[in-house]
Amino acid sequence: MTLILDVLFLAVGMGHLMVDVLNGHRSILLTYWSGPLGLSNAMLGVISTAYTLIASLIQPIFGYLADRLGPRWVASGGVLWMALFYSLAMVTPGHAAIYLLILASMGSGAFHPAGTMLAALRGRTHAAGRETTATASFFVFGQFGLFLGPMLAGLLLERFGVLGLLITASLAWPVGIAVARQLRGMLPPSRLTPSSDADKPAAPALKYGLGGLLSFALLAALRSLAESNMNVFMPKYLSDLGQSPSTYGLVTALFMGGAAVGNVVGGSLADRYGKRRIAMLTLSLASVPLFVFPMLGWSPWLYFFVPLAGSFTGASHSILVVLAQRMFPGRMALASGLILGFMFSSGALGTLLSGYLADLWGFPLVFQLTAVGVVVAAVLASTLRESQGVN
Repeated sequence: MTLILDVLFLAVGMGHLMVDVLNGHRSILLTYWSGPLGLSNAMLGVISTAYTLIASLIQPIFGYLADRLGPRWVASGGVLWMALFYSLAMVTPGHAAIYLLILASMGSGAFHPAGTMLAALRGRTHAAGRETTATASFFVFGQFGLFLGPMLAGLLLERFGVLGLLITASLAWPVGIAVARQLRGMLPPSRLTPSSDADKPAAPALKYGLGGLLSFALLAALRSLAESNMNVFMPKYLSDLGQSPSTYGLVTALFMGGAAVGNVVGGSLADRYGKRRIAMLTLSLASVPLFVFPMLGWSPWLYFFVPLAGSFTGASHSILVVLAQRMFPGRMALASGLILGFMFSSGALGTLLSGYLADLWGFPLVFQLTAVGVVVAAVLASTLRESQGVN
């Protein structure tokens, strides 16, 4: 069955879309607020780090709850929580709005592990076992949300001010309700019978030694840092070059649009040609546009290099998530929460350092150091395992 015709998969995908549309508003909104609220580059990094860390650190908790109690209210509640607190942030004056924005991130932390588990299970049972393709398709909804989020935020802020973002927040309410309706009766993995197709692992469990785990963790962290640095600081960099909210919102959106395309293509190629091979290749290629981008200043060439950087950087995202799920057979939501939480939190901590370095040495050096980190990630991808064994 084609996943896009599966109503449950589609509902969860739309939930991911709305969650990440709101997540995609963050960097544009903070850039817009930086003048009135006096936010330095370092402070932008601190706020983005707090937002992402809170969403990241609670993901394993919500993953455990989804494994034990079922994904229905964890997934739908995450969407509705974000809709509520984003709306409150838009109508609250002063610095208090920042705290509400950070609280909204908890909804993202709740949704992602449950949604990722559901996507992988639907791939196993409804797409001939192509779990990486299904997971990549699920992440495309989110990355398309991250593409739309900055672009919509820039346009709405320029035309209506902060209250304009209430438009997108209001759209999340019916989506959250639809997710809850579609997941009625969905059993948690802990209650699936041993004969259930959804309970059968798609591949043998992966076992890593300490060295392999450290390589995997550093690879995930460096790839995540590349995305975080581009998402958080590219709008501010372009704003400093004199560009309007609609322009830096569009360019940021193009990065995430490229990541969405790269993610689904990378997931499909990984199922066909191997996860390690595709991760190594795409990360190697990502370093080139990431290094060139800050050398251009403001140029129409950004409309080419930025989405190219996004596509190659995003291609290995689902690969890492699926390999992490195989380390915890029978605890897919927990595994999803652990790997996503780790990637998001490591990226967030990296932006904290990057914001400090940007204040000291400027954005171009930060972006080029990011490219060097991606080269290191490509080398580490050679240690990935796709079959059982210890390294």
